[in-house]
Amino acid sequence: MWLRLRQIALIVNDADAVAAGLAAVFGLEVAFVDEHLPGAYGLQNRLLPVGTQFIELCAPVRENTAGGRYLERRGGDGGYMVICQCDDHAPRKARVKELGIRVVAARDTDTSCLMQLHPQDTGGSFLEIDWHAGPDDSPPLWTHAIRGEWWKKAHTGRVRAIVAAEIQDPEPAKLADRWSEIIQEPVTTDAAGNPAIRLDNASLRFVPCADGRPTGLGGLDLAATDATAVRRAATERGVLRDDGVILLGGMRFRLL
Repeated sequence: MWLRLRQIALIVNDADAVAAGLAAVFGLEVAFVDEHLPGAYGLQNRLLPVGTQFIELCAPVRENTAGGRYLERRGGDGGYMVICQCDDHAPRKARVKELGIRVVAARDTDTSCLMQLHPQDTGGSFLEIDWHAGPDDSPPLWTHAIRGEWWKKAHTGRVRAIVAAEIQDPEPAKLADRWSEIIQEPVTTDAAGNPAIRLDNASLRFVPCADGRPTGLGGLDLAATDATAVRRAATERGVLRDDGVILLGGMRFRLL
C-alpha cells in the first residue's frame, strides 16, 4: 500500500489575504472555491495547486464553527489538516477501527472515499486519508476535492511540490509513534535528528513546540524551482526571517 501527501489545509481569519501572500511569494494561484463549504461547515475556502498537490485556505464565515474554535485554540492562523491519498481505502479504515480512532467525517462512493480522523485521537492535527478513482500523478486528479481545469493555474515557476509537513508537539517522538501506528509506516529521523515518517512523495516531521503555540501543524517544506525569486518576494513583503524561514498564514515555509 502507498500513501501520498496530497493536500494541506490551513485555518485562517482572512483566506483572500493569505492567498494573496502565497501568490506574491510563491507564485501560486487560487484554482477552486467550494461553494458548498459555507452551508455545510461555516467555512469558505481557497484551493491553490502546488504542482499536483494543494494548499487549501479555510476561513470561518459564521460564529461557533469547528474551524473557528480550532483557530482560537491555535492562537491565530496556522495549520489545520494533513490530507493524504491512499491506493486502497478499506485497509486504512480497518486500521482506524482497530485502534478505536473516532472518525469525524466520512464519505464512500464508487469514485471516492474520505476519512477524517479526530485530532484528539491522532494528536498533532487533523489527519485525513482519502481515496479517489482515476489518475494518481497527473491531471485530472483529486477530483473529489477540486473541479474544473485546475492544472491551468498550477504554476511551478517558483515552487513545484510540498515535500514535508512539520507537526509540533511537546512530545514529538511520542506523537510520531502514534502517527506511525495509524498509517503503518516506520518512524525514522531526519538530518536534524527529528522523528520523521516517510510517505510515498513527502515526509512528516515531528518537532518540539518552540514558537509559543500549542500542538499543531506548524510548517511546510517546498521544493523550489526559483528560490531567489521566492526570497526576493518574501523580503519585499517583510515575511522572510534571517534564518531563511518564510512566515505566511501562521506557517513556517522552508525551501529545499
